[in-house]
Amino acid sequence: MEKKAAFISRKTLLALLGISLLILLAGCQQSNGNIQDITDQTPGFFNHYFVYPFSVLLKTFANWFQGSYGFSIILVTLMIRLVLLPFAMKQSKDQMQMKSKMEKAQPELKALQEKMKKAKDAETKSKLQQETMKIYQKHNINPLATLGGCLPLLIQLPFLTGFYYAIQRTPEIAEHSFLWFNLGNPDLTLTLLAAGIYYLQSRVSIIGLDEAQRKQMAMFSYLSPIMIGVFSLTAPAALPLYWTIGGIFVILQTLLTKKLFQTDAAPLTVAKS
Repeated sequence: MEKKAAFISRKTLLALLGISLLILLAGCQQSNGNIQDITDQTPGFFNHYFVYPFSVLLKTFANWFQGSYGFSIILVTLMIRLVLLPFAMKQSKDQMQMKSKMEKAQPELKALQEKMKKAKDAETKSKLQQETMKIYQKHNINPLATLGGCLPLLIQLPFLTGFYYAIQRTPEIAEHSFLWFNLGNPDLTLTLLAAGIYYLQSRVSIIGLDEAQRKQMAMFSYLSPIMIGVFSLTAPAALPLYWTIGGIFVILQTLLTKKLFQTDAAPLTVAKS
């Protein structure tokens, strides 16, 4: 159980860190009034290779659809998520396979942990550690594999962050409306929708987990939507629109990966609050 908890909390920490960093950077830019429109002359590697290309793509799609920047944001969001889908699927598959292996090895590991508590001399502890490694080898468990599991997440971050800033720094977006809201002004209804989608996303992510793991993830279930909701209250509506569409996609992606890769686990039932 301790090993499974380590995998869950490491994933949660990375997710929280990514969201916190994104909001912190955006908040710093807003407070300093330094948000600059993105152009082909804007200096910086990240601006040139990530932010500006997404800005051009947003403008191109908007022109194709009679100036609808709202539809353009939705379309580009879905395109990015589809391109990144193989990386996200691999990450989920690796995590679920590791979880399944740890569950199978848990009875043997627990017995060794009890022996380790009673061991008093270094020689005995050393032998028990060697036995632990043999159990890992028997079940094809690589303790360092969780570090490699972070790679797909790191690959996704530059693209998602670049698109976020492209929305924020493309001035044409703020001059247009979509559905009932102006893309350049905050919208309470869209704020509540974005927060609700992120809450639902967090609940879907714990489907199939046992009670102990759900309790570990409980804080994330509330922290993520609260942060998104608070920031969306003062952000241009284009940003919560992006988060809403991305959140819906991730919900469907999570359900798909659990359906395909979740083995020897609890059946897919909706988690209770």
